[in-house]
Parts: sequence; structure tokens; C-alpha cells
Amino acid sequence: MDISKFIDSKFFEFALSFVALVVFFILREVSRKVILRQEKKHDLDRSRSVYINKFFNFTWLVLLLVAFGFIWNVSFKGLFASFFAIAGVALFANWSILSNATASVILFFNFPFKIGAKIRIMDKDDSVEGVVKDISFFAIIIQTEEGHIASYPNNVAIQKAIIHLNANVDGEELPL
Repeated sequence: MDISKFIDSKFFEFALSFVALVVFFILREVSRKVILRQEKKHDLDRSRSVYINKFFNFTWLVLLLVAFGFIWNVSFKGLFASFFAIAGVALFANWSILSNATASVILFFNFPFKIGAKIRIMDKDDSVEGVVKDISFFAIIIQTEEGHIASYPNNVAIQKAIIHLNANVDGEELPL
């Protein structure tokens, strides 16, 4: 069999699709293990790991679908034009949501604090101080000493100085 005929054959496309699928599952597993290792290493809340794992799984799925498109010679010209027109409007409208999700991933891997830590987010006259109750994809939930619940957006928090009030000089948490 001539090599050019083999490359043009459906068998070759199935083989490449299989390889792409195997790579997809390997990437999913590797990213899951890295995330779990970070969770255990820094004693992070399990729900944070679940959020980050879902984010990476979605990213790997999108890349797999793009790879399938290239393997099966899908016409991307019209597909990309339609996708980017819709995505442009959607991303412009949801820029805040996207930046909060990205900031959440950065906060996860940067791990400046964890749930239960007492922090102060320095924001000129509107500083927030209290105990971190939850860190979601979109916001940090802080309970103030007065008992109020403050929801601080991740994309704003990542731009501010965050003081970890119950940490020693080495960054280890002090007993409360």
C-alpha cells in the first residue's frame, strides 16, 4: 500500500482519532493527579480541587474536539467564523465571569490562603477582614468578626494585597 493512500484512508483517521482520545485521557489523569497533589500538599479544601478539575476537563475536551476536526478534515472556515462571532459577543458579555474563573485557577495554584484562614483584603477604604468560609469559581466568601458575610470577587481579590492574619513568617498557619 502506498503511504499517501494510507494517510488518506479512513483507517488512518480512526487511528489518529484513537491516539487523540488516548492523549485526552492521559492529560485528564495527569491534570487530576497534579491538582490532587496540590490539594494534599497545601491542605486545600476538596471543593476547590473539584472546581479546578472541571475547568481542566472542559479545556481538554475542547482541545480533543478541535483535534477531531483537524483529523476528519472538518471545514473550519465557516465553523470558526460562526463560533468567533458568537463567542465574541458571549465573552464580551461574560468577561467578568471568565476573569473570575481564571483568577480562581490562579488562586488555587498560588494558594495564598485556604478555607478557615483569617485574612484581610486591602482595598483602600473598603478593606475586608474575616475568616474565609468558601472559595468558589467566582468569589471568596468571608465572614467578618461582626458575623456579616462578604462575597469578594476573585478577579478583584487577585489584584489586591491579601494579608494572612494567622500565619507565621514561614507562611505556615498558626493555631487559632
